[in-house]
Amino acid sequence: MSTKIKPSQGAPYARIMGVGGYRPIRVVPNEVILETIDSSDEWIRSRSGIATRHWASPEETVSAMSVEAAGKAIADAGITPEQIGGVIVSTVSHFKQTPAIATEIADKIGAVKPAAFDISAGCAGFGYGLTLAKGMVVEGSAQYVLVIGVERLSDLTDLEDRATAFLFGDGAGAVVVGPSKDPQIGPTVWGSEGDKSDTIKQTVPWDDYRNGTVEKFPAITQEGQAVFRWAVFEMAKVAQQALDAAGISADDLDVFIPHQANMRIIDSMVKTLKLPEHVTVARDVETTGNTSAASIPLAMERLLATGQAKSGDTALVIGFGAGLVYAATVVTLP
Repeated sequence: MSTKIKPSQGAPYARIMGVGGYRPIRVVPNEVILETIDSSDEWIRSRSGIATRHWASPEETVSAMSVEAAGKAIADAGITPEQIGGVIVSTVSHFKQTPAIATEIADKIGAVKPAAFDISAGCAGFGYGLTLAKGMVVEGSAQYVLVIGVERLSDLTDLEDRATAFLFGDGAGAVVVGPSKDPQIGPTVWGSEGDKSDTIKQTVPWDDYRNGTVEKFPAITQEGQAVFRWAVFEMAKVAQQALDAAGISADDLDVFIPHQANMRIIDSMVKTLKLPEHVTVARDVETTGNTSAASIPLAMERLLATGQAKSGDTALVIGFGAGLVYAATVVTLP
């Protein structure tokens, strides 16, 4: 005879309640990048749309940036740190294998014994974290969950690599996910294509550097053209699937917030999806660069702060990157 287990009881639905961001103080223009690669400002802008990016100082650690972004998100959500029942941090640039940086961040923000863990899903990490947070709220294991995307990609940038030296920036973005009476986070369309994992990767494993097999510190490298084609054609399909799963059309959208990888990719996706002119498109990459897991919440925060988007708007968000992994969903902006 099996024992009956009491079912989980959470909120009917979940929503994003607040958003916060942190960009390092130092702004790095393309001229600085050109000191170590043979290129031009015009070439960088035409290929990526990037004019500047933020690079963190030694004091602007993964933890410190996350705490700043988290504090803003919690305040924006109108709750207290003590109410946070879960902390999810997506990052590939926290260099301690253990413990999870989420545990340190949870303590520093004043959360009381929340579930806390890190995930590694590259540029799709925010979408992965958002999906897990939604599940926690609906399942009932936490009432409020803090989702942070944070990177110090300047630590993983080869400044002599002409193909990637100009791409990456640092920063942290955070959202609070909490209960809702209405569905405000749609179904997630996510997945991976591991057969293409070599198109974006770390140059060498950590143990090669530790053992002295290589002298150069590991960095992120990618096959630019292959990534571009995949992002434009395959991710436009995923974005459309997310719209279909949410039961809406492109005409119903107010905002499009793709991962801020490259302006050409963003513009091509807009064209492929045939987004109407009234849809506001995040183009934060111009001044923030590619911040991987942090890019979507940072772009979301800037759109709301500048009035380009407003609370209650319907937004399509999609992240894609190393793995190759991806995640897309439709959300109501806080």
